[in-house]
Amino acid sequence: MRKTQITIDVELDENHVPENITWNAQDGGIDKQDTKATMISVWDEKTKEALRIDLWTKEMPVDQMKMFIHQILISLGSTYQRATGEEDVAQWMEEVAEEFAVKSAIK
Repeated sequence: MRKTQITIDVELDENHVPENITWNAQDGGIDKQDTKATMISVWDEKTKEALRIDLWTKEMPVDQMKMFIHQILISLGSTYQRATGEEDVAQWMEEVAEEFAVKSAIK
């Protein structure tokens, strides 16, 4: 079996707030790429719940955070459609993402 690794390095200030975040994905040719935010979700099969790590730096602008969340909402709909084949629910999720974009004033 082949293994690969994706890593995220976080530099914290004295109050444990992220100052710098870089990520690495050797198979994808990514080495110490800067980012201002990351969201990671994993499924805990035993407890049947999603566990999350949401991090962003002090320098992440609010308008870009709104765009980041919007794009994640859109991608969730696509992921849901690929995983379940339920086009109607995926379409609804895309509509929710568009409503978010309007309400958050990014569209």
